[in-house]
Amino acid sequence: MTVHTVVPILNVSDIAASFAWFEAVGWAKKWDWGDPPTFGAVGAGAAEIFLCQGGQGSRGGPAPRHPDDDDTGGVWMSWFLGSPAEVDAAHARAVRHGLTVTRPPVDEPWCVREFHLRHPDGHTFRVGAGIEGE
Repeated sequence: MTVHTVVPILNVSDIAASFAWFEAVGWAKKWDWGDPPTFGAVGAGAAEIFLCQGGQGSRGGPAPRHPDDDDTGGVWMSWFLGSPAEVDAAHARAVRHGLTVTRPPVDEPWCVREFHLRHPDGHTFRVGAGIEGE
């Protein structure tokens, strides 16, 4: 088997608001479907995420199992950018747009600089880039 790409699908409560949220972070609306739209996609470079209003996934669920998890029940996803400077710029953009940053940029011991960004429906994005290891 050869998989050419994986596209996650996020359950969102308001697709129009979610398109706007992703655009504030720097992603672009790729397309939508339905009248009114209830499904669509956002993209950034070669990456794409599908958004489904009210279905195809969870916006809540069982209690977290890992001590670092939150209680939103949303999906966690990592976005890897080209450099630590891009991580800092993405963080600054998120703050400028009043988005929910749950953890500021930190150089992690696993050689990644990252910050955590939360979508209004509880989905959390670990936005990071590799750093030089010691």
